[in-house]
Amino acid sequence: MTTGVRRRMGVEERRHQLIGVALELFSRRSPEDVSIDEVAAAAGISRPLVYHYFPGKQSLYEAALRRAADELAASFEEPHEGPLGARLLRVMGRFFGFVEDHGPGFAALMRGGPAVPAGGACSASTVSTTHAMIDEVRQAAYEQILAHLGVTDPPARLELVVRSWVSLAESTALLWLDGRRIPRTELELQLVHDFAALAAVSAAYDEEMAALLVRMFADEPADGPLGDLIGRLGALLPAVRALPQVPAQRLR
Repeated sequence: MTTGVRRRMGVEERRHQLIGVALELFSRRSPEDVSIDEVAAAAGISRPLVYHYFPGKQSLYEAALRRAADELAASFEEPHEGPLGARLLRVMGRFFGFVEDHGPGFAALMRGGPAVPAGGACSASTVSTTHAMIDEVRQAAYEQILAHLGVTDPPARLELVVRSWVSLAESTALLWLDGRRIPRTELELQLVHDFAALAAVSAAYDEEMAALLVRMFADEPADGPLGDLIGRLGALLPAVRALPQVPAQRLR
């Protein structure tokens, strides 16, 4: 039989616990809808004790978003081994896994924080801090993708492609959360295809991007994500060639 004696936690351990509890609550409801009383109850402590570790809801909110931002940025980390398409697909799997597990919190982070926190208006410093976290996530994702491509000094067109794709993944995830009408695995694959498509369009205008595109597809297996894209596009070509306004020589 257990005695029910509660173990005393150290300062950092208790802070870590409260951040975890807040993140769990934010995964089900928007942060502005979660009260300090709920955090305290979920952590099994009193409301004043929460304030002992965090001066207010905003400081707890910012700490929770900090952890969420770190976890989100880490989802883009992937060993640089194997075909690029498979690597990007695993990245998207982790990214959407985070989005699915932390829907309201993810939305709050990417939209710049809660509209009106309980107890008052969102401070300018909080908005600034949240925006800085978002920028860190985007920059980490950008740098990870460049590393997968083996590029340290990206040309302007490649920077545009990668940053556009990171923004596309973010906006796609936010839209998906509103109803989840498309299967998650389909969107993950589609975003990998989107990256290749953005690179392909850029390659049509730039020789350096064309060379990069060739390298991207060089080691791709036919049954991999990028091989799958080639097959899907190839199946569309006969119909496209039949269009009277499309010169046939452009599609050869």
